[in-house]
Amino acid sequence: MKPLKRVLVTGGCGQIAYNLLFRIASGEMLGYDQPIALHILDVESMKDILQGVVYELEDCIYPLLKEIKYGSNPYEVFKDVDIALLVGAKPRGPGMERKDLLLENAKIFEQMGKALNKEANKNVKVLVVGNPCNTNALICMKNAPDICKKNFFAMTRLDQNRAKYQIAKKVNADVKNVKNLAVWGNHSTTMVPDFTNALINEDNLLTVIKDGEWLKTSFMQLIQKRGAEIIQKRQKSSAASAANAIIDTIKSLYNKEGEWFSLAVHSGKNTYGIDEDLIFSFPCISDGSGNFEIINDVKLNDFIYDKIKLSENELLEEKNSICHLL
Repeated sequence: MKPLKRVLVTGGCGQIAYNLLFRIASGEMLGYDQPIALHILDVESMKDILQGVVYELEDCIYPLLKEIKYGSNPYEVFKDVDIALLVGAKPRGPGMERKDLLLENAKIFEQMGKALNKEANKNVKVLVVGNPCNTNALICMKNAPDICKKNFFAMTRLDQNRAKYQIAKKVNADVKNVKNLAVWGNHSTTMVPDFTNALINEDNLLTVIKDGEWLKTSFMQLIQKRGAEIIQKRQKSSAASAANAIIDTIKSLYNKEGEWFSLAVHSGKNTYGIDEDLIFSFPCISDGSGNFEIINDVKLNDFIYDKIKLSENELLEEKNSICHLL
């Protein structure tokens, strides 16, 4: 057996966490030879529900689940964690402007960063899922100066998964044969699913799908608005697919797959002219040990590059609105 890994999940009573925790404990995320300690955080008012979730985890008798630590105090729950999945965030309420949501969540992720900085393993990998996740990850990173900037991420894998499915559906291909379909920028309606570099069965997507207008309009808008559409149809957010994308993200970081995957990371020293102090989604590749590199030689046509710059501008505006917390 490998040494124990401590995995933190915040928002432990939420829908995403409920779809996620049991899959982590089973070994699906980190491997079936990896012992796990789960650290689960939620607010004090949810303590009874959180205890019920813990009871269920215990009752599943997962062989790999060696310990469960839970509570509402991040300085206690974050102790020595190796992987932090920051799922919990304040949801957008009726009539709430995006800037108001930013400010409310900024306060939460400021505290998360401080607690991680003080209590977590100094090589902790931090994946922010709670929206607006790019800027929340930036706030968290800025408040954890003792942890390497490259260890903070925001999740855009769900957007990549959505894009791959729609392309596969369009041409009746297997999703596993759609590769190098990266999502750039912000996890918002400005995100850029880059169809120009994607492959289908090793052929460039543009030689298979010749309908450029569909790719630039219907396809791109479908991916950008998919989350809102699910909320409209289901009356709830996309919890199961988000949990699945979290697992996909961590698996890509800890397995040397050799394939591109989308991840919003610190933009320092990127070669694409993006501001170097954002959490920005790029195509990445992993060495299999939890570390990654941005793929820095992707050719971008004018259409895609212009869309990427629009997403950058949105992130700069978000950053400016919470700069007093950085």
